[in-house]
Amino acid sequence: MSREDPDFDANANPDLLRDARGAVVEYAPALADLTPGRTGNLSVREGDAVAVTPTGVPYDSFDATDVPVVSLEGERLAGRMAPSSEVPMHTGIYKHDRPGAIVHTHSPWATTMATLHRKLPPVHYMIAAVGREVPLADYAPYGTEELAANVVAAMAEADSDAAILANHGLVVTGPDIETAVENTHHVEDLCRLYLRASAVGEPHVLSDEQMATVEERFESYGQQPNDDS
Repeated sequence: MSREDPDFDANANPDLLRDARGAVVEYAPALADLTPGRTGNLSVREGDAVAVTPTGVPYDSFDATDVPVVSLEGERLAGRMAPSSEVPMHTGIYKHDRPGAIVHTHSPWATTMATLHRKLPPVHYMIAAVGREVPLADYAPYGTEELAANVVAAMAEADSDAAILANHGLVVTGPDIETAVENTHHVEDLCRLYLRASAVGEPHVLSDEQMATVEERFESYGQQPNDDS
């Protein structure tokens, strides 16, 4: 069943992915801080199904029963509203990499990088939140399987959890929606830093050896469980 199928029962499976749909509602307003108008989208995966923001509506104008659910093949399973036009990109990433959540934005600094066709190099150690760089995915029309394939290929080649989409925007993945949103902010801030530094001179980037040290230190960053045994 496609998202345009007029025979789809919008009230089907009201309890499907209840928690994931609730998370989409909770975090959708965060897009307003990252992307203009109604241009962004996000999704949360549970098993072989995905709860995703509905297409073309304000981020605070829907509830959990409105949130569309699609299969990894893009079949609409539940939700009173039609899903985002970027379902092919979301499901393509999930099938390849199996993260728990995805955020896609047209945030201004990352989108500036997208129009310049620039990847984000390791100008600051915080890039390790998503990898050693944020690669540039080749341009393709939005909502297409071609775009999905380009994004998956760029992320796989760079071993990154994020990609800048040429002349389009940014996509970031994470194990859960909270992490994906947080890392989207990290990448946007690093794009701003890179472009500001580039206006003054050529930014210095961290070496592979330096990034390896950062990655090792990140493994013990934050609160660690007590080992009292």
